[in-house]
Amino acid sequence: MDRVPGDTGDRRRAPGVPPGRVPAAGRPRDRGAAAVEFALILPVVLLVIFAIIDFGRMLNAQLTVNQAAREGARATALAGTTQGDARVTEASRTIGAVDRTIEDCPASPEPDDDAVVDVAYDFTFVTPLGVIADLGDGVTLQGHGVMPCLR
Repeated sequence: MDRVPGDTGDRRRAPGVPPGRVPAAGRPRDRGAAAVEFALILPVVLLVIFAIIDFGRMLNAQLTVNQAAREGARATALAGTTQGDARVTEASRTIGAVDRTIEDCPASPEPDDDAVVDVAYDFTFVTPLGVIADLGDGVTLQGHGVMPCLR
């Protein structure tokens, strides 16, 4: 066995110390540091995950509400309030019940008369983000659709 210059002989190594390294005397140990770091980072990571989940759901609901209002206004302008109401119901079926206000076209519309549909949806959070951000149980999303009367 060849000796390395400066090696004085057989030394015992502490467990976990790579060959050729001697642990420094009195050096503090890092045991438990990972658990503390994890405990500090976990709330931030969870908050980001909750925000991604609820923001995605809210964006989808807002797009659906806008589409329902636009579809309802178009159907109201072409065929009347009954058809407009049916289109709002059909377009918003993926998010559930919505509140709607429909202004129909007059019997003899003028060129500047419009069919107007307003749709509102009460969005509720599925994560604790609403409580953390002090938004309560949810927010009301609104959509507005206007189409010129064509009948």
